[in-house]
Amino acid sequence: MSPFTGSAAPTPDWRHLRVEIADGVATVTLARPDKLNALTFEAYADLRDLLAELSRGRSVRALVLAGEGRGFCSGGDVDEIIGATLSMDTATLLDFNRMTGQVVRAVRECPFPVIAALHGVAAGAGAVLALAADFRVADPSARFAFLFTRVGLSGGDMGAAYLLPRVVGLGHATRLLMLGDPVRAPEAERIGLISELTEEGRADEAAHTLARRLADGPALAHAQTKALLTAELDMPLAAAVELDASTQALLMTGEDYAEFHAAFTEKRPPKWQGR
Repeated sequence: MSPFTGSAAPTPDWRHLRVEIADGVATVTLARPDKLNALTFEAYADLRDLLAELSRGRSVRALVLAGEGRGFCSGGDVDEIIGATLSMDTATLLDFNRMTGQVVRAVRECPFPVIAALHGVAAGAGAVLALAADFRVADPSARFAFLFTRVGLSGGDMGAAYLLPRVVGLGHATRLLMLGDPVRAPEAERIGLISELTEEGRADEAAHTLARRLADGPALAHAQTKALLTAELDMPLAAAVELDASTQALLMTGEDYAEFHAAFTEKRPPKWQGR
Protein backbone atom coordinates (compact mmCIF):
# COMPACT_ATOMS: atom_id res chain seq x y z
CA MET A 1 0.00 0.00 0.00
CA SER A 2 1.49 3.33 -1.06
CA PRO A 3 2.00 5.89 1.73
CA PHE A 4 1.35 8.77 -0.68
CA THR A 5 -1.94 10.62 -0.20
CA GLY A 6 -3.83 13.38 -1.99
CA SER A 7 -5.81 16.22 -0.49
CA ALA A 8 -8.12 14.19 1.74
CA ALA A 9 -7.32 14.31 5.45
CA PRO A 10 -7.41 11.20 7.65
CA THR A 11 -10.91 10.38 8.87
CA PRO A 12 -11.29 11.71 12.44
CA ASP A 13 -14.37 9.66 13.32
CA TRP A 14 -15.65 6.31 12.08
CA ARG A 15 -19.42 6.26 12.61
CA HIS A 16 -20.02 2.59 11.87
CA LEU A 17 -17.09 1.03 13.73
CA ARG A 18 -15.34 1.61 17.03
CA VAL A 19 -11.66 2.24 16.37
CA GLU A 20 -8.96 2.47 19.03
CA ILE A 21 -5.23 2.75 18.34
CA ALA A 22 -2.61 2.47 21.07
CA ASP A 23 1.13 1.88 20.73
CA GLY A 24 1.00 0.32 17.29
CA VAL A 25 -2.05 -1.91 17.89
CA ALA A 26 -5.41 -1.02 16.33
CA THR A 27 -8.59 -2.52 17.78
CA VAL A 28 -11.56 -2.37 15.42
CA THR A 29 -14.83 -3.41 17.02
CA LEU A 30 -18.07 -4.21 15.24
CA ALA A 31 -20.43 -2.45 17.64
CA ARG A 32 -24.06 -3.29 16.94
CA PRO A 33 -24.55 -5.81 19.76
CA ASP A 34 -28.35 -5.58 19.58
CA LYS A 35 -28.10 -6.89 15.99
CA LEU A 36 -25.31 -9.40 16.66
CA ASN A 37 -23.03 -6.91 14.89
CA ALA A 38 -24.80 -7.39 11.57
CA LEU A 39 -23.09 -5.47 8.80
CA THR A 40 -24.63 -2.57 6.90
CA PHE A 41 -23.61 -0.95 3.62
CA GLU A 42 -21.92 1.78 5.65
CA ALA A 43 -20.04 -0.67 7.90
CA TYR A 44 -18.60 -2.44 4.85
CA ALA A 45 -17.51 0.89 3.37
CA ASP A 46 -15.97 2.02 6.66
CA LEU A 47 -13.98 -1.21 6.94
CA ARG A 48 -12.71 -0.83 3.38
CA ASP A 49 -11.71 2.79 3.87
CA LEU A 50 -10.30 2.34 7.38
CA LEU A 51 -7.94 -0.44 6.31
CA ALA A 52 -6.71 1.70 3.42
CA GLU A 53 -6.03 4.65 5.74
CA LEU A 54 -4.26 2.53 8.34
CA SER A 55 -2.15 0.91 5.63
CA ARG A 56 -1.00 4.28 4.31
CA GLY A 57 -0.29 5.63 7.78
CA ARG A 58 2.36 3.00 8.57
CA SER A 59 1.96 3.46 12.35
CA VAL A 60 -0.22 0.38 12.95
CA ARG A 61 1.77 -2.84 13.32
CA ALA A 62 -1.09 -5.23 14.23
CA LEU A 63 -4.88 -5.07 14.18
CA VAL A 64 -7.48 -6.89 16.26
CA LEU A 65 -10.94 -7.25 14.72
CA ALA A 66 -13.55 -7.98 17.39
CA GLY A 67 -17.30 -7.99 17.95
CA GLU A 68 -19.19 -6.47 20.86
CA GLY A 69 -21.77 -8.41 22.83
CA ARG A 70 -22.89 -12.00 22.34
CA GLY A 71 -21.07 -12.77 19.12
CA PHE A 72 -18.54 -11.69 16.54
CA CYS A 73 -20.74 -10.94 13.52
CA SER A 74 -23.97 -12.44 12.20
CA GLY A 75 -23.28 -11.35 8.62
CA GLY A 76 -25.16 -8.86 6.48
CA ASP A 77 -28.17 -7.21 8.09
CA VAL A 78 -31.29 -9.01 6.82
CA ASP A 79 -33.40 -5.85 6.59
CA GLU A 80 -30.80 -3.20 5.76
CA ILE A 81 -28.91 -5.23 3.17
CA ILE A 82 -30.82 -8.30 2.03
CA GLY A 83 -34.14 -6.47 1.97
CA ALA A 84 -32.61 -3.47 0.21
CA THR A 85 -30.84 -5.52 -2.47
CA LEU A 86 -34.17 -6.94 -3.68
CA SER A 87 -35.00 -3.60 -5.31
CA MET A 88 -31.54 -2.88 -6.77
CA ASP A 89 -30.67 -3.19 -10.44
CA THR A 90 -27.84 -5.41 -11.63
CA ALA A 91 -25.27 -2.62 -11.90
CA THR A 92 -25.90 -1.52 -8.31
CA LEU A 93 -25.79 -5.10 -7.07
CA LEU A 94 -22.45 -5.57 -8.81
CA ASP A 95 -21.11 -2.42 -7.14
CA PHE A 96 -22.21 -3.72 -3.72
CA ASN A 97 -20.72 -7.17 -4.21
CA ARG A 98 -17.48 -5.69 -5.47
CA MET A 99 -17.33 -3.52 -2.35
CA THR A 100 -17.65 -6.52 -0.03
CA GLY A 101 -14.83 -8.19 -1.94
CA GLN A 102 -12.74 -5.05 -1.58
CA VAL A 103 -13.06 -5.38 2.20
CA VAL A 104 -11.65 -8.91 2.08
CA ARG A 105 -8.84 -7.81 -0.23
CA ALA A 106 -8.06 -4.97 2.17
CA VAL A 107 -7.77 -7.44 5.07
CA ARG A 108 -5.48 -9.69 3.04
CA GLU A 109 -3.39 -6.91 1.50
CA CYS A 110 -2.88 -4.53 4.43
CA PRO A 111 0.77 -4.53 5.54
CA PHE A 112 0.11 -5.63 9.12
CA PRO A 113 -1.24 -8.87 10.59
CA VAL A 114 -4.96 -8.97 11.35
CA ILE A 115 -6.21 -11.07 14.27
CA ALA A 116 -9.90 -11.94 14.49
CA ALA A 117 -11.03 -12.30 18.13
CA LEU A 118 -13.97 -14.69 17.98
CA HIS A 119 -16.74 -15.62 20.37
CA GLY A 120 -20.28 -16.66 19.60
CA VAL A 121 -21.43 -16.60 16.00
CA ALA A 122 -19.36 -15.71 12.95
CA ALA A 123 -21.88 -16.21 10.16
CA GLY A 124 -22.12 -15.30 6.50
CA ALA A 125 -20.00 -12.24 5.83
CA GLY A 126 -18.80 -12.40 9.44
CA ALA A 127 -17.37 -15.85 8.80
CA VAL A 128 -15.56 -14.59 5.69
CA LEU A 129 -14.11 -11.60 7.54
CA ALA A 130 -12.72 -14.00 10.14
CA LEU A 131 -11.46 -16.28 7.37
CA ALA A 132 -9.62 -13.40 5.72
CA ALA A 133 -7.72 -12.56 8.92
CA ASP A 134 -4.18 -13.83 9.38
CA PHE A 135 -5.02 -15.34 12.77
CA ARG A 136 -8.32 -16.51 14.24
CA VAL A 137 -8.28 -16.61 18.04
CA ALA A 138 -11.49 -18.10 19.41
CA ASP A 139 -13.05 -19.21 22.65
CA PRO A 140 -15.14 -22.40 22.93
CA SER A 141 -18.40 -20.57 22.19
CA ALA A 142 -17.27 -19.63 18.69
CA ARG A 143 -19.03 -21.12 15.70
CA PHE A 144 -18.70 -20.47 11.98
CA ALA A 145 -21.48 -20.69 9.43
CA PHE A 146 -21.01 -19.89 5.75
CA LEU A 147 -24.71 -19.34 5.10
CA PHE A 148 -24.77 -18.05 1.55
CA THR A 149 -26.47 -21.06 -0.06
CA ARG A 150 -29.09 -20.95 2.72
CA VAL A 151 -30.33 -17.65 1.26
CA GLY A 152 -30.17 -18.86 -2.34
CA LEU A 153 -26.76 -17.42 -3.23
CA SER A 154 -23.40 -18.93 -4.18
CA GLY A 155 -21.24 -20.16 -1.34
CA GLY A 156 -18.32 -18.45 -3.07
CA ASP A 157 -19.10 -15.00 -1.67
CA MET A 158 -16.46 -12.35 -0.87
CA GLY A 159 -13.62 -14.67 -1.88
CA ALA A 160 -14.73 -17.55 0.36
CA ALA A 161 -14.31 -20.14 -2.41
CA TYR A 162 -10.74 -18.91 -2.89
CA LEU A 163 -9.68 -18.62 0.74
CA LEU A 164 -11.44 -21.47 2.51
CA PRO A 165 -9.93 -24.38 0.49
CA ARG A 166 -6.50 -22.90 1.14
CA VAL A 167 -7.14 -22.88 4.89
CA VAL A 168 -9.02 -26.15 5.48
CA GLY A 169 -8.67 -28.07 2.19
CA LEU A 170 -11.10 -28.58 -0.69
CA GLY A 171 -13.13 -31.35 0.96
CA HIS A 172 -13.97 -29.40 4.11
CA ALA A 173 -14.48 -26.19 2.11
CA THR A 174 -16.95 -27.89 -0.21
CA ARG A 175 -18.96 -29.16 2.75
CA LEU A 176 -18.96 -25.85 4.59
CA LEU A 177 -19.79 -23.67 1.58
CA MET A 178 -22.30 -26.04 -0.03
CA LEU A 179 -24.32 -27.00 3.05
CA GLY A 180 -23.90 -23.94 5.25
CA ASP A 181 -23.90 -26.05 8.42
CA PRO A 182 -22.42 -24.48 11.57
CA VAL A 183 -18.90 -25.47 12.59
CA ARG A 184 -18.29 -25.23 16.32
CA ALA A 185 -14.98 -24.39 17.90
CA PRO A 186 -13.63 -27.93 18.51
CA GLU A 187 -14.16 -28.99 14.90
CA ALA A 188 -12.97 -25.62 13.60
CA GLU A 189 -9.72 -26.09 15.49
CA ARG A 190 -9.37 -29.65 14.22
CA ILE A 191 -9.68 -28.65 10.54
CA GLY A 192 -7.41 -25.63 10.89
CA LEU A 193 -10.04 -22.87 10.79
CA ILE A 194 -9.00 -21.64 14.25
CA SER A 195 -5.41 -20.58 14.94
CA GLU A 196 -5.74 -20.61 18.74
CA LEU A 197 -8.51 -21.94 20.97
CA THR A 198 -8.69 -20.13 24.30
CA GLU A 199 -10.55 -20.63 27.55
CA GLU A 200 -14.14 -19.37 27.67
CA GLY A 201 -14.32 -15.59 27.50
CA ARG A 202 -10.58 -15.14 26.87
CA ALA A 203 -10.49 -14.66 23.09
CA ASP A 204 -10.21 -10.86 23.17
CA GLU A 205 -7.43 -11.00 25.75
CA ALA A 206 -5.52 -13.66 23.83
CA ALA A 207 -5.95 -11.77 20.56
CA HIS A 208 -4.52 -8.61 22.10
CA THR A 209 -1.63 -10.57 23.62
CA LEU A 210 -0.81 -11.89 20.16
CA ALA A 211 -1.22 -8.43 18.64
CA ARG A 212 1.19 -7.00 21.21
CA ARG A 213 3.75 -9.70 20.39
CA LEU A 214 3.44 -8.98 16.67
CA ALA A 215 3.53 -5.20 17.12
CA ASP A 216 6.70 -5.47 19.21
CA GLY A 217 8.39 -7.57 16.53
CA PRO A 218 10.00 -6.76 13.16
CA ALA A 219 7.07 -5.08 11.40
CA LEU A 220 8.65 -4.99 7.94
CA ALA A 221 9.48 -8.70 8.10
CA HIS A 222 5.88 -9.44 9.13
CA ALA A 223 4.51 -7.28 6.32
CA GLN A 224 6.64 -9.00 3.70
CA THR A 225 5.82 -12.46 5.05
CA LYS A 226 2.10 -11.67 4.79
CA ALA A 227 2.54 -10.31 1.27
CA LEU A 228 4.42 -13.43 0.16
CA LEU A 229 1.87 -15.79 1.70
CA THR A 230 -0.86 -14.11 -0.34
CA ALA A 231 1.09 -13.59 -3.55
CA GLU A 232 2.51 -17.12 -3.71
CA LEU A 233 -0.80 -18.96 -3.33
CA ASP A 234 -1.09 -19.23 -7.11
CA MET A 235 2.55 -19.09 -8.17
CA PRO A 236 4.64 -21.92 -9.56
CA LEU A 237 7.60 -22.84 -7.37
CA ALA A 238 10.16 -21.20 -9.65
CA ALA A 239 8.38 -17.84 -9.48
CA ALA A 240 7.87 -18.17 -5.72
CA VAL A 241 11.52 -18.84 -4.90
CA GLU A 242 12.59 -15.96 -7.15
CA LEU A 243 10.17 -13.62 -5.34
CA ASP A 244 11.51 -14.92 -2.01
CA ALA A 245 15.08 -14.23 -3.12
CA SER A 246 14.27 -10.67 -4.20
CA THR A 247 12.40 -9.96 -0.97
CA GLN A 248 15.18 -11.31 1.23
CA ALA A 249 17.82 -9.35 -0.66
CA LEU A 250 15.90 -6.13 -0.02
CA LEU A 251 15.30 -6.94 3.65
CA MET A 252 19.00 -7.70 4.10
CA THR A 253 19.68 -4.02 3.35
CA GLY A 254 17.28 -2.91 6.08
CA GLU A 255 17.95 -1.56 9.55
CA ASP A 256 16.22 -4.45 11.35
CA TYR A 257 18.53 -7.04 9.82
CA ALA A 258 21.59 -5.09 10.94
CA GLU A 259 19.98 -4.52 14.34
CA PHE A 260 19.54 -8.26 14.84
CA HIS A 261 23.25 -8.82 14.25
CA ALA A 262 24.21 -6.00 16.59
CA ALA A 263 21.85 -7.27 19.30
CA PHE A 264 23.13 -10.82 18.93
CA THR A 265 26.72 -9.63 19.18
CA GLU A 266 25.96 -7.47 22.22
CA LYS A 267 23.83 -10.19 23.85
CA ARG A 268 20.70 -8.02 24.15
CA PRO A 269 17.16 -8.12 22.70
CA PRO A 270 16.77 -6.46 19.28
CA LYS A 271 15.18 -3.02 19.09
CA TRP A 272 13.04 -3.46 16.00
CA GLN A 273 12.31 -0.31 13.97
CA GLY A 274 10.25 -1.77 11.15
CA ARG A 275 12.76 -0.50 8.60
